[in-house]
Amino acid sequence: MPAPPAAKATSAQPARLLHLDALRGFALMGILMVNIATFASAYYGAAVPDPIFSRPADQAVRWLVALLFETKFYLLFSFLFGYSFTLQMHSAEHSGAAFVPRMLRRLLGLGLLGAAHAVWLYHGDILATYAMIGLVLLALRRQSDTQALRRACVLTLMPAVVLVLMGLAQLLFGGPTDLTGATLRASAAQQAWLGSPASVVAQRLRELDNTWWIVVLVQGPCALAMFMAGFVAGRRRMFAHTDRYGGLRQRLGTWALAAGVPGAVFYATATLGGPGTGWELVGLGLSLMTAPALTFAYVALALTLFHREAGSKLASALAPAGRMALSNYLLQSLVCAMLFSGYGLGLMGRVSPAGCVLITLALFGCQMAVSAWWLGRFRYGPVEWGLRALTMCEWPTMKRAGDRPVR
Repeated sequence: MPAPPAAKATSAQPARLLHLDALRGFALMGILMVNIATFASAYYGAAVPDPIFSRPADQAVRWLVALLFETKFYLLFSFLFGYSFTLQMHSAEHSGAAFVPRMLRRLLGLGLLGAAHAVWLYHGDILATYAMIGLVLLALRRQSDTQALRRACVLTLMPAVVLVLMGLAQLLFGGPTDLTGATLRASAAQQAWLGSPASVVAQRLRELDNTWWIVVLVQGPCALAMFMAGFVAGRRRMFAHTDRYGGLRQRLGTWALAAGVPGAVFYATATLGGPGTGWELVGLGLSLMTAPALTFAYVALALTLFHREAGSKLASALAPAGRMALSNYLLQSLVCAMLFSGYGLGLMGRVSPAGCVLITLALFGCQMAVSAWWLGRFRYGPVEWGLRALTMCEWPTMKRAGDRPVR
């Protein structure tokens, strides 16, 4: 029995799209699967082998995480952001409100949350990046679908080609990077992460200073490309009319897998097998080029599953976490910071890659349950409520008055 694409609306709130929220919850799990490794080991963040966890089993888990999750799930999250952008436009139009001031306030709120998140919890924050490139999408909101898709292709290919060329140049004209210095810096960083709260914050600021170029040259353009793709999907209301796109979904699942899997395999193998060499850069470039295909394959496969009886139950279980995506994303960072850093349990360097996978599944499972409980009593997640208050310039009603959750 297929799951309904959307639930009924109430007079106070427009209908939510169940599958959209479920995909957002799925993306949250994948993002945590990648981010937790940065909390668990400074060597991972420095892209050098961890001397403690270098057994074949550790390498196998890292390879699988790189294959299935790295460079894919923040793209899925970005695609869904672009889709939700069109829902915000439609909501403003429906209510007769001016969209641009409303969206500017929303992006300001995201930017402030992202800045605080980056300094106090996780230097790999994505919210501030979304706020900045959201301004670009706002400026281009009148673009045609063709223009948006062409720009998405260019934004995807540019950093990918640059990285591949850099990697090939290193292979042809240079030698492998000296990993000794990077390993020593990672060891020093790990000690800083395990120090006092002041030491942890100082190290986080150093990491921000060292990685800003990744955001500007790689993460930002790729996220904006997926914003564009999600924007087109939102204009066509693909999640509201999933029955119209069954054939496209099947073709996309097949062809996107065929394009995405080889790139993911090469990336995972090059990352683990050739650190410090040109192959690592070539692998990252090919991953950036093919990761959107694998991301779309995930979307197609998930939607196909959600239309089946067992899959509809999974979608219903994932959707509450997706509705509270912002609260859950920040909570993931808070929990990981308390588990691994010096102002918490100080477990950095003591949890294996397999242990990180288990923590991810346990934490996200708890978030699914708590999100369902919370939304049975309140209309919004706590951070979503605050962002909505800033966006709408009003105090939204938080507590439910006997109405059923809207999904």
